Amino acid sequence: MTMRLEDYLARSAQRDPDHIALVLGQDRLSYGYLEALTNRLARLLREHGCTEGSRVCVMAAKTPWTIAGLLATLKCGGSYVPIYSLSPPARVARIVAAAEPSLVLADRTATGLLDELLSSRALAADTPIGALDSSLSGVRFESAFARADTDSMSTTPLPVAQGPSEIAHLLFTSGSTGVPKGVMITHSNVVTFVEWAVRHFGFRATDRISGHPPLHFDLSTFDIYGAFAAGAELHLVPAELNVNPRALAALIHDHELTQWFSVPSVLTYMARFDAVAAGDFPALERLLWCGEVLPTSVLIQWMRRLPHVRFTNLYGPTEATIASSFYTVPAPPESETDPIPIGTACSGEELLVLDPEQQPVPHGEIGDLYIAGAGLSPGYWRDEAKTREVFLPDPREPGEQRRIYRTGDLAKLGDDGLVYFLGRADSQIKSRGYRIELGEIEAAVNAIPGVRECAVVGVPTGGFEGTTICCAFSALDGSQLTPAELRKLLMDLLPPYMVPARWMTPATLPKNVNGKIDRRELRDRFAEELAPATAQEVVAAR
Repeated sequence: MTMRLEDYLARSAQRDPDHIALVLGQDRLSYGYLEALTNRLARLLREHGCTEGSRVCVMAAKTPWTIAGLLATLKCGGSYVPIYSLSPPARVARIVAAAEPSLVLADRTATGLLDELLSSRALAADTPIGALDSSLSGVRFESAFARADTDSMSTTPLPVAQGPSEIAHLLFTSGSTGVPKGVMITHSNVVTFVEWAVRHFGFRATDRISGHPPLHFDLSTFDIYGAFAAGAELHLVPAELNVNPRALAALIHDHELTQWFSVPSVLTYMARFDAVAAGDFPALERLLWCGEVLPTSVLIQWMRRLPHVRFTNLYGPTEATIASSFYTVPAPPESETDPIPIGTACSGEELLVLDPEQQPVPHGEIGDLYIAGAGLSPGYWRDEAKTREVFLPDPREPGEQRRIYRTGDLAKLGDDGLVYFLGRADSQIKSRGYRIELGEIEAAVNAIPGVRECAVVGVPTGGFEGTTICCAFSALDGSQLTPAELRKLLMDLLPPYMVPARWMTPATLPKNVNGKIDRRELRDRFAEELAPATAQEVVAAR
């Protein structure tokens, strides 16, 4: 397969240059315009140091111009690193230091962040900063070029020698040691999934597809390149709508979207606020979710109100590229306690449920979930040790180069031949669709002066968060540190979705017989506070 991701845009622009590619508010960019724009921007990036193999950090809101920046980076033969521009500077500094970008693309939302990165020297002072809108100016920098500078550039594509096996983007996920992990995703990783998805779901040029997830979240990759592969319209969803479920519903209705794809917490939020009426969204054909478990009660509400829509559960970690399995729910479940399977593997993928000796477990028994196939990332950016921990030789083919990825999830194979997700086997959780290492949160809490010891646990609640992040800590003698103060300090170290929502301040944390913090005991205590039903579920799961 010789296709690279930017080829989808070029192909659709050649086929129908006047068809709309990107929509945000009143902005509507055609495929022909976007193709010419990205070629001009790619040449501008090349003039400022983006060569084949370079990394470009993109710190900007989700706009058509930001999407153009991603594509232009690929057209230079570079790899883009999407960064949420409102993230705490301390965390972004670790990402930038690891990525070592040759260039940064930014908009006004990142001005303060860039000043912080330059002040801390996480970003080299001579790194060119390109503005995705008008020229940027901070305390410590002036943008090297701006949007208007593309006008004088040629629309002829740059020649790129790199093939589809090269890295398209680095996606940094939570790391257990407090250092984010950079997952390397190649063009061929994404193309394999997109080619299957376009066929399976029947994407058409007449589709109007949602672009809901943030650009640093791998689900956005499906929206962007799935839409461009089909020549469809991609309707970007402003981040501020996430706190307004009725505004989200209005966008789906008013834009006549044919596909909605988001994390389950968004669907749960809309259901809790009764934002979806019976027979709503007449243009909607398919609704997909991925990233965490959708409560069956929420799924039932959506399916009963939108009987004309197909509902599909997708499953897959970032390391396996977007999704590795799917299950289209044939009818509303009969009971709110019915589990929804993650289903069967997508084309080119395999799901393996194995025992500790990496042998298949019998149907109905719990095992560790592994993934094999074309979607597997090459590994973690400049971290061979971490890569070897989870990307393992395939035990079925000793001596071969084939690999399997240990997801850290527990699963079982049902008698119906479908795979069922049963939760995490380690300290990693899913909250609001984000995969979070609790160890990274603990590392941040322990870095706060006045903390003697702490433990962070996740409690499944079935609500908007999916899993509630809870922190228990004890303070040093003489310290007056309160949960409110600690939470405020953590906002400078962690993105909002990683800051604990529940707190406990015992004089000492409970310990087990080995003298280690008893996280199970803490989890049970928090569960009892959150809801008696949740506490019973946690205890029963022991």
